[in-house]
Amino acid sequence: MIPTVSFASLKKPEKGDIVLFVFEGGEHGDSFRVINKTLGDALTRAMVAEDFTGKLGQVCKLVSPSAEYTHVVIVGLGVKEEFSNDKARQVGGAAAKVLNHKTTSITLMTDWDFTEYSTYIALGALLSVYEFNKYCTEKNKKTDTKYLQEIQVLTSDYEAAQKGWSNIAAIAEGSYLTRNLVNEPANHLTPPEFAKRIQELESLGISIEVLGKAEMEKLGFGALLGVAQGSDAEPKTVIMQWKGNPEDKEAPIAFLGKGVTFDSGGISIKPAGGMEDMKMDMAGAATVVGLMKTLATRKAKTNVIGVVGLVENMLSGNAQRPGDIVTSASGQTIEVLNTDAEGRLVLADILWYTQDRFKPRFMINLATLTGAIVVALGYEYAGLFSNNDELSERLSTIGNDIGEKVWRMPMGPAYDKALDAQFADMQNIGGRDGGSITAAQFLQRFVNKTPWVHLDIAGTAYTGKGTNNGPKGATSFGVCLLNQLVKEHYEA
Repeated sequence: MIPTVSFASLKKPEKGDIVLFVFEGGEHGDSFRVINKTLGDALTRAMVAEDFTGKLGQVCKLVSPSAEYTHVVIVGLGVKEEFSNDKARQVGGAAAKVLNHKTTSITLMTDWDFTEYSTYIALGALLSVYEFNKYCTEKNKKTDTKYLQEIQVLTSDYEAAQKGWSNIAAIAEGSYLTRNLVNEPANHLTPPEFAKRIQELESLGISIEVLGKAEMEKLGFGALLGVAQGSDAEPKTVIMQWKGNPEDKEAPIAFLGKGVTFDSGGISIKPAGGMEDMKMDMAGAATVVGLMKTLATRKAKTNVIGVVGLVENMLSGNAQRPGDIVTSASGQTIEVLNTDAEGRLVLADILWYTQDRFKPRFMINLATLTGAIVVALGYEYAGLFSNNDELSERLSTIGNDIGEKVWRMPMGPAYDKALDAQFADMQNIGGRDGGSITAAQFLQRFVNKTPWVHLDIAGTAYTGKGTNNGPKGATSFGVCLLNQLVKEHYEA
């Protein structure tokens, strides 16, 4: 369950667990002074004792010496001139994380002109307390565990904050859905089950079409079906349409996702160590689904297409072999040199299908596509590859502001040439060098002249350690980024 969030005017809380915020260097607002006086300067003494300076995300927690409050937490905001929506998310997450499992309700007191930032502080709080424990039977039996259920934000212009919250709350809804899908084990989230869960979004006004194996065979999806042929689970392609501005005659915008519900590597099998994490190889598709939920929940005034290709890459007597040649929906033939380079085959068919059927203004695809992007960028940035400067610049600017950062990577004929094949129109790998780039070059062969962005989220979709915006596991990277792109540039 997602905790409820409400906004109210700044005033001294009567009781409970409260959070105060301090800029680096000790600058604080009236709320701090009022609470500090009530507690006999206990906050000042605690900050000195803990060497608290207000650095971004720094936390000082104390059990209240007054019966009015249980815990009082001070969170550092960092340098005032450098504060942003990204940092607001971080400090909101830090505040909620330290009190989660200790109380069911917290009050965040935001001074200064924090109307805009207060909503992102609340978003960070929601994301930080997300948990996926549906299969933890012993944990669910514990009756003494306290889960955060209510978050109240006190701010100067609370009415404006409350009004703006509906848009931000929709991001939390979409992010929780994305994380739930990515964290699901592959024996529960097969391609047919994934498609079934997507269909639940019809209640929000999203029209949904599901293509099964027979329909994809008629459309010539030889690349996608080749990946799926080793699995007993039937592949699916799901098309979602949100028509938030039906009077708009301009072409829709399109988001696409790789949905490999488990990636064994196929015949080119992966090493055993860490293979359990390959349940997350559908994070691109999950992000698109979460984004569509966000847009529909907040009733975005634009027309959007979401397309996801759902397959399982498994080994069997019928699995695709290295050296096989498949014919994609575009008619181009592909020599499969490595069956673990399967995500690009899935995307090839749905990219071609989307540009051919919908003629979108642009396409953005997301995929946990290559380990090479992690080597290049680590876990801080997603790799951005594009044939369009305007889209790239917009995504980079928004990503820096909200904390879902992207870094544009090079593309060009020299990289593309590495895909030339002896026995087919192209091969599905270009060698070890520049692996994330040649993967992007492969995808570009299926977008025609449509403006296009490929986001390689292999390093950002899943984390092996918890952060202030969530625990170990799925991060929902991309939901906030793409929602903001739509909101700023593509709504009526």
